[in-house]
Amino acid sequence: MITNSINAYEEAKQVIPGGVDSPVRAFKGVGGTPVFIDRGEGAYLFDIDDNKYVDFVQSWGPLIFGHADKDIENAVIQTAKKGLSFGAPTLLETELANEIVEMFDCIDKVRFVSSGTEAVMSAIRLARGVTGKNDIVKFIGCYHGHSDSLLVSAGSGLATFGTPSSPGVPADLTKHTLLCEYNNIENLRRCFSDSKDISCVIIEPIAGNMGLVPASKEFLAEIRKLCDESGALLIFDEVMSGFRASLKGATGILDTKPDIITFGKVIGAGMPVGAFASSKEIMAHLSPDGAVYQAGTLSGNPVAMAAGIASLKKLKANPEIYNDLSKKARYLVDGLKTEATKAGISLQVDTRGSMFGFFFCDSVPTNFAEVGKCDFGRFASFHQEMLKEGYYFACSQYEAGFMCSAITYDDIDGCVEAAARVFSKL
Repeated sequence: MITNSINAYEEAKQVIPGGVDSPVRAFKGVGGTPVFIDRGEGAYLFDIDDNKYVDFVQSWGPLIFGHADKDIENAVIQTAKKGLSFGAPTLLETELANEIVEMFDCIDKVRFVSSGTEAVMSAIRLARGVTGKNDIVKFIGCYHGHSDSLLVSAGSGLATFGTPSSPGVPADLTKHTLLCEYNNIENLRRCFSDSKDISCVIIEPIAGNMGLVPASKEFLAEIRKLCDESGALLIFDEVMSGFRASLKGATGILDTKPDIITFGKVIGAGMPVGAFASSKEIMAHLSPDGAVYQAGTLSGNPVAMAAGIASLKKLKANPEIYNDLSKKARYLVDGLKTEATKAGISLQVDTRGSMFGFFFCDSVPTNFAEVGKCDFGRFASFHQEMLKEGYYFACSQYEAGFMCSAITYDDIDGCVEAAARVFSKL
């Protein structure tokens, strides 16, 4: 029973638009009432009706060690005792920046912000300032936050609601955004043929906002080539995949290297944080050193920095965790596929490190249009029934799932067994 959640949702709708502070949480893509969470413990969520769920969302990615990890929790508590925010520099910012920079050979400096949306918005402004060009290329189905020029054929929440762009965004702000089909090399070449004013190409190298759809190595290599030939910069949006797909994110497992990387919630271990990073030459254009302006009162918030430092240091000290997470993610999706096949249901699955995705369709989707042909009704039914069984999956076919170290093989076996029961009803 979720009686308390139903009542809480009705109350929330009276004072919060749609009852939620981020649209996908409203469960419009899967139906039913969103469960209101009381607490998280390791692998599990507990709602306000005290129902327990194995959590395969993990706050949309950042909780690699699960909920309320003691090391991260202690770092947050000790830092919070000193003060929540100063609007002034702290040593923690430099420490976390060093932790990030030393892992990547393509970045020298990091600027912290408060969200992934802010990181991407700032990275694009920086690219335009560096190149002196106006146009950007983005890929249909990739979601880069809700800044105006990027709300064009976005995935994630916008796709869930069937809205390719948002009212309130003037056409003048999107006319410089060129759209390309993900994994379509010829389409990409046409974008560069159509415009000689391209400042940057931004891509989720592992798209997690149209389900899990990785970019092919050939596609990424062609983007790099075209950017180099035209003087455009390549931005990897690793808000979701950074420190998730591997210790170095997608950048660490791909041959193609970007000019700018954006990071998000994972570097804050669940605290509100984002960042963008690049070479010292490109970052020299950023204020106060250069003319490209960007600022934020809560940027580099000490509590978020402390959480990120604790998490990254723990990951660096235990790199084997990525092999374990990858094996668990593959074990889960392979189990789901096996049981779906037994039930006569076509299910396509894939993983990248601790990220995973599954689609109810006959062939593996490689772009947003192909994802749109999947059976969304069946996904919604699966989600509703698995929630009743005690398994919390992303509440949209357009979202990836995440494994955490606290989830055990027994948890996964229980999930696969529950999925077998659900598949038999679909």
